[in-house]
Amino acid sequence: MSAGASRVVHVPADEKTPSYEQAREELTEVVRRLETGGLTLEQSIELWERGEKLAAVCEEWLQGARVKLAAAMARRAEPGSSHADDAPF
Repeated sequence: MSAGASRVVHVPADEKTPSYEQAREELTEVVRRLETGGLTLEQSIELWERGEKLAAVCEEWLQGARVKLAAAMARRAEPGSSHADDAPF
């Protein structure tokens, strides 16, 4: 891949949502490209919009993880739970 080549992966709307790691990696690349500059206004806007979508994907993954963690911690704290002495991880 040349120095000017893009590593940004565009996921069409009909494809599955990228993993948290994939979205985070692509978002990092989008930010790097925006910070580097040298883009047209149209390219910058397109990248910004893609970054917003990727940030939303990351937030969805993180919110899902928070919900799962809260549920696991609540189950662990239930009286009579056989997992009360288990470490959370």
